[in-house]
Amino acid sequence: MTRETSFLQLQARTQRFTLGIPKEIKVAPDGGRVLFLRSPSGEERRHSLWQLDLATGKESVLADPAVLLADGDEELSAEERARRERSRMQASGIVGNATDAQARIVAFALSGRLYVTDALTGETKLLDTATPVVDPRPDPTGTHIAYVSDNALRVVNVDGTGDRALAEPEGDDRAYGLAEFIAAEEMSRSRGYWWSPDGQRLCVTHTDRSAVHLWHISDPANPAARPHTVHYPAAGTPNVKVQLLVLGLDGSRVEVDWTGAEYLTTVHWSAGGPPLIAVQTRDQRTMQIRTVDPDTGETELLHEETDPHWVDIVTGVPAWTSDGRLVRVVAGEHAYRLVIDGKEVTDVPLQVRSVLDAADDVLFTASAEDAARVHVYRAGPDGVTQVSSVDGVSSAARGGDVTVLTTWRMDVAGPDVTVLREDEAVGKIDSLAVVPSLEPKVIELTLGERKLRGALMFPTGHEPGSGKLPVLLDPYGGPHAQRVLASRNAYLTSQWLADQGFAVLVVDGRGTPGRGPVWERAIAFDFADVTLIDQVDGLHAAAEQYPDLDLSRVGIRGWSYGGYLAALAVLRRPDVFHAAIAGAPVTDWRLYDTHYTERYLGHPDTHPQVYERNSLPPDAPNLERPLMIIHGLADDNVVVAHSLRLSSALVAAGRPHTLLPLPNVTHMTPQDESTAENFLLLQTTWLHEALGKVR
Repeated sequence: MTRETSFLQLQARTQRFTLGIPKEIKVAPDGGRVLFLRSPSGEERRHSLWQLDLATGKESVLADPAVLLADGDEELSAEERARRERSRMQASGIVGNATDAQARIVAFALSGRLYVTDALTGETKLLDTATPVVDPRPDPTGTHIAYVSDNALRVVNVDGTGDRALAEPEGDDRAYGLAEFIAAEEMSRSRGYWWSPDGQRLCVTHTDRSAVHLWHISDPANPAARPHTVHYPAAGTPNVKVQLLVLGLDGSRVEVDWTGAEYLTTVHWSAGGPPLIAVQTRDQRTMQIRTVDPDTGETELLHEETDPHWVDIVTGVPAWTSDGRLVRVVAGEHAYRLVIDGKEVTDVPLQVRSVLDAADDVLFTASAEDAARVHVYRAGPDGVTQVSSVDGVSSAARGGDVTVLTTWRMDVAGPDVTVLREDEAVGKIDSLAVVPSLEPKVIELTLGERKLRGALMFPTGHEPGSGKLPVLLDPYGGPHAQRVLASRNAYLTSQWLADQGFAVLVVDGRGTPGRGPVWERAIAFDFADVTLIDQVDGLHAAAEQYPDLDLSRVGIRGWSYGGYLAALAVLRRPDVFHAAIAGAPVTDWRLYDTHYTERYLGHPDTHPQVYERNSLPPDAPNLERPLMIIHGLADDNVVVAHSLRLSSALVAAGRPHTLLPLPNVTHMTPQDESTAENFLLLQTTWLHEALGKVR
């Protein structure tokens, strides 16, 4: 077995070297304990609940699925599978650890049943409740556990007594307490209910999907299987209707009035003030922050933000500080800025990424001059201070005077997880992740007049000037996702591709995060031209700096938006790109979801020419370069119809191409070791053959 083959198998076995890393970190407010999830090794998928005692520095397992499920394997309900697909979660075992306010009572679902752990005593109990259990969460006082089962919101006492439904669906298309597809896939809202600080009431979503169009996802490899039916809100079609209710443990029910908006993006309920909601209009050009009167359901407008293109949803806001100041993030002229109590507390060069915690002060992430670096900052009475000091990509969790920093770096594999008390390091949480056998040699670049961020990798051991290499662009290139980051693990696959004999180039163009509102809004109504121009410009600028890049043999590969960009490249710029692999590409934007697509391209009824100009089937007659299209047949995000429509258009135009269907594969790339290995080996073999035939 070759070194490269073993790397690919290990990468699949370790879920891209993420197994064994501490996740879902929560810090007790007394600063004495840290809860987290971690698998027992870097090759074990099943995660356990752990606790770090900061007084002794000892880690201990609080709940182990191998013990709790000693009588069988884990089974997932359809609802839980859908939740994990939306978050691209591939782990097993305990994958969530919601706690009460003191981080003592921990609730989690395992194989569809509800377990509760007392972090102080170490006792874990299986509660006798309705099943399957989805998204259990203790109330802040640690007295009750709420959860969803069969689309009903239920509550049970923490000792397992008194299990009852607070709200039951009125039909198959309705649900209480679950995030709808758009919220989970596009708005980073993965939940559908929120406890009051006193644990007596909950804000709860009620969703009605009856108006949403039905799509059918079949399994052609198993013709006896019935198609899987999903409610998919494609651009220009009806969304799920979302209502918000305040439900009391005493049986009370109050409807919240947020008339005039389409999307419920955020709900926040803390001791700092009344419930906060953020709502967006369908065109996403207006977002309102409102307070909710939980007794009457009436709302009061606190702030309204408008934008000629769209108003961004930023993770962690709106929120209250502990003393009742409103925390927001706004798109300023040149930067995303943190606003506390109406005052902008950050300015350029900081680009605020997310708010992590709002207490007496505000903990947040931001990039400064370099979007590839993300640091943790704190905004307090003395201004803004930087908490993280190590160069890389950082995030954090906090409780009391303890902050746990997780930092990914370029000089080491895997993350560094450091425990700080009042900004002084007092310990670490071990990462058990496997160290990759491959070490990326990344050349960080600034490219062209727009100063595009890029990363270039040569085959290991390549000496400059030793010979021309075919070039492989490996982008995502679209909104929401960033490929050029100061993290070694981000480049493992790209370096493996380089070691197959390519100069691999990754470029983040306009529309990608971290460089401010103007940069991101440059793609409005124009995915195709803007993102493709930046890939071309980045390629040419890199070749000027590194003559070993052979511009007569250029390939491009990508997945999802990157797949769209790859197909776009050979269809519209065959003078630059000589072969492309398009994985799970969006090819017809009328087939993609409302919230994402309409934000950037507008409503298809209003802007039909924009959809035509940015979709790929009309370009099919232009194909003159090799194109491989790959798509998972079980994909319910970018459905296989995208690739089939492009393929059909290519056939109708008489343009040869390769279409590779992947049975039982969703929007996530194959994870089985042998399949994942052959998946990449097949691509590199095809690319070498295609680029070897360039005329």
